Amino acid sequence: MHVEDLRGARAWAAGVFVAMLILGVAFGSRAWPLPAQAPIAQPTTSASPTDGQPSAPVSPVNTHSAQIAEAKSTSIQVSDTEGGPVASALRAADVLTSPGKTPLVFLVKQITPLGIEVYLPIRPNGSTGWISSADVTLYSTEYAIDVYLTDHRLVVSEAGIQLAEYPIATGRDGLPTPGGVYFLRELLQPPNPNGLYGPYAYGLSGYSPVLDSFASGDAVIGIHGTNEPDKIGTDVSHGCIRLLNEDVTQMVEVWQLPLGAPVYIHE
Repeated sequence: MHVEDLRGARAWAAGVFVAMLILGVAFGSRAWPLPAQAPIAQPTTSASPTDGQPSAPVSPVNTHSAQIAEAKSTSIQVSDTEGGPVASALRAADVLTSPGKTPLVFLVKQITPLGIEVYLPIRPNGSTGWISSADVTLYSTEYAIDVYLTDHRLVVSEAGIQLAEYPIATGRDGLPTPGGVYFLRELLQPPNPNGLYGPYAYGLSGYSPVLDSFASGDAVIGIHGTNEPDKIGTDVSHGCIRLLNEDVTQMVEVWQLPLGAPVYIHE
């Protein structure tokens, strides 16, 4: 079982696709992708963008590397139990906007001699399943995102060291942002960087807990920019996490978070 370092594989994060339709406040899973952009240059330092001084670990859960499993095909067989029979097949086309261009990735929960338990980008939120090590390539990352809903802030960390902290807007009353463990499923670039969803939108592995669908698509929870910066710090969205456009741009272009990186949403 081969584990590679994701620091040398940040082309994932540069796999940004222009979408004609990004339904990002709980956006649908269907969009029209155009050709990928050129890779974003890798940063030369991982120091804090503020004063370069590292902070204390943001959470004990983020002090260890996470592992990410990338499927070798556009579909993967999933078992309900460790070493059990195949229960279903998860297709990239079912969960990705651009299944032929975006890798099908999973956040690993545990690895045993009989298989790999991963978090699945399906309902209900927090679902896990078992996959074969032969069907994936494993990577490691020390990057993580912590979202603190009550405080309206998002923290990006590496090996438990805070890199950046951003103010956010979250789900409104009756349309909450769900807590739990998720991962970055895909990265999209809306056609209008000054539009509703800003210059970039991450699709997470989770869904709205109250909406079955949104604008003719699955009610996927996302992290994206906004054209309403004055509403940052409030509960205003359909469940997605909104950032200032300059902040989501920094997440994408400076920190270059890999797809599959863990996202911990604290209620």
